Amino acid sequence: MGLLIVSGLSGAGKSLAVHALEDIGYFCIDNLPPALLCRFVEFSMQSGNEIEKLAVVMDVRGGEEYGGLAEAMSQLHKSGVPFQCLFLDAQNEVLERRYKETRRTHPLSIKNRVSIEEAIRRERQMLRPIAESADFVIDTSVLSTAQLRDRVVSLFTEDIRQGMAVTVISFGFKFGIPKDSDLVFDVRCLPNPFYIPELKHKTGLDQEVRDYVLGFEESQGLLARLRDLLEYSLPLYVKEGKSQLSIAVGCTGGKHRSVTFARELYASVSAAGYRASILHRDVERNV
Repeated sequence: MGLLIVSGLSGAGKSLAVHALEDIGYFCIDNLPPALLCRFVEFSMQSGNEIEKLAVVMDVRGGEEYGGLAEAMSQLHKSGVPFQCLFLDAQNEVLERRYKETRRTHPLSIKNRVSIEEAIRRERQMLRPIAESADFVIDTSVLSTAQLRDRVVSLFTEDIRQGMAVTVISFGFKFGIPKDSDLVFDVRCLPNPFYIPELKHKTGLDQEVRDYVLGFEESQGLLARLRDLLEYSLPLYVKEGKSQLSIAVGCTGGKHRSVTFARELYASVSAAGYRASILHRDVERNV
């Protein structure tokens, strides 16, 4: 099991980092008391648990117990448990501005009844030992949300494409366009197997329908152009920090042409290294 301890200053972007880690397959626990770290890691490593990558967030929200984090990390070392530590940092004036913009209150400011400026100063002092021993330190002062996500994903996965999940959906326009679609492709311009008696009651999941739909020059031309579009655009979505992308392919009833093309695009996206899934929304509907 890969263990990652995430810590850092309040307002530096730990929540965004956790979301990025979840997108690449980490099981994330937020605000775990340091006293429970070793026991939770032991539980996670037991046979029968399917946690392969675990990220644990610990910060000053734990109050005085946070001081036990260094001791807990030392115990992990002594037990031979390999782990890494990610620390999120930002300049004081940036943290102050973020708190004022979001109108949130610093956790130490609430507890100790001090100003945000003083709370940040105390927090930085508390976290200094962890920051100095961290394997990775990210200063988020000038990073956008997308840039922070890209940095986290690039640190903890060999292939940043794994940070974006792509769903390919076939559908019928007569039943409405899927609401969450990011890209919608209309293949009603192609010859329709519905009007071929022996294919009418089959679907794009059947080889005969697939061969018919892809047997036309215009079908091959459209498919090639859609593949080129995805090859060009998907890396741009990854770069922009998008974690989920929905590609909808529609024909009239959602049984023949759309299913065939959705299968072809799904195969291309998967072969390109993205985390892809496919859904045929209307293939079982009665036309």
